[in-house]
Amino acid sequence: MDDHQLVAELLGRIPQSDFEVVVRDAHGEPVVLRNAPFLHDGTPMPTRYWLAGRDTNRLIGRLEAAGGVRRAEAEIPAEEIADAHARYAAERDADIPADHIGPRPSGGVGGTREGVKCLHAHYAWFLAGGDDPVGRWVDAHLADVQ
Repeated sequence: MDDHQLVAELLGRIPQSDFEVVVRDAHGEPVVLRNAPFLHDGTPMPTRYWLAGRDTNRLIGRLEAAGGVRRAEAEIPAEEIADAHARYAAERDADIPADHIGPRPSGGVGGTREGVKCLHAHYAWFLAGGDDPVGRWVDAHLADVQ
C-alpha cells in the first residue's frame, strides 16, 4: 500500500493537501505528516505537522482527557510557548511562494495564536525534530497514560 492509501486509512478520509511522511514507526507506518501550507482548493492549512499514527494519537488523546492541555500551559512559561509558535509559523510560511496573493495560513502550532490548543500538533512537530517545549512536555508525560 502506498503512503496516500495508508494516510487516507489513518485519517479516515482522502488527504486534502500535499504532504510528506516525515516520521514512521518501527513497521514503516506513517506517524507524522508535513503538510503543504494550502489545501488542494487553495484554503490555507495552518497545521504544518499532523500526527497520523493511531497509537500515538490514542495516547495523546488520553493525556488531553486527563487535563494535559491545562497542565502543559501551567508548567511551561508562556514566552517559551509563544517563541515556539513563532518558529513554527516561520517554518510553514517559508514554504509559501513569495508571489502568493490571497489568504495565508496564520497562527503558530496547529494555527494557535497563543497558549496550547492541541497536544497532538505540538507532539507531531516535536517528533519531526521541531524545537517545541510543549512537545517535550508531552514526551515526558506519555508514560503517565500508557
